[in-house]
Amino acid sequence: MRSLLLPIILIGLGLVLFVSGCNSYNGFVEMDEDVENAWSKVQSAYQRRADLIPNLVNTVKGVAEFEKSTLTEVTQARSRATSVNIDPSNLSAEKLQEFQQAQGALSQSLGRLLVVSERYPQLQANQNFRELQAQLEGTENRIKVERDRFNDVVTEYNKKVRRFPGSLFAGLFGFDQRAQFEAEASAQNAPKVEF
Repeated sequence: MRSLLLPIILIGLGLVLFVSGCNSYNGFVEMDEDVENAWSKVQSAYQRRADLIPNLVNTVKGVAEFEKSTLTEVTQARSRATSVNIDPSNLSAEKLQEFQQAQGALSQSLGRLLVVSERYPQLQANQNFRELQAQLEGTENRIKVERDRFNDVVTEYNKKVRRFPGSLFAGLFGFDQRAQFEAEASAQNAPKVEF
């Protein structure tokens, strides 16, 4: 009987490790898919903004003799921002920072466009322009919400990857921590408002 006890214990232990490993793997896969889904929603929000920009530029062109350099800058920033593609399964901090920089440049050029547009009263009175401004504002809010949700999902995923004993299985199965959105370096400085 004693000679059977050791193999039974080893088989039982092996079974426990196998079931635990399967559960951990499935949990990592589920959370990994949640991260990719959250990233897709972030990209969708940014795409909505990119889709609105040509309408805004065309409305501005049609109403005012607008400063060409501002319109060109917006168009080029949109092109750069939409050209940065990130594979959600390989979401490194460097790629995320590159994406954020391109989107930040687009936000800045849009901001300049809206500030310069205030010099044109007929543009401010244009219903299409006002509607596009409202849609852009709503889109910026959506982008913020989706980035926050993405960070929440990534935080939960990273916790699972770092917690013991999940960290053992994460390393074994190749699940690494994911990068999150971070504030730009200039975000800590309050903008100056002058009248």
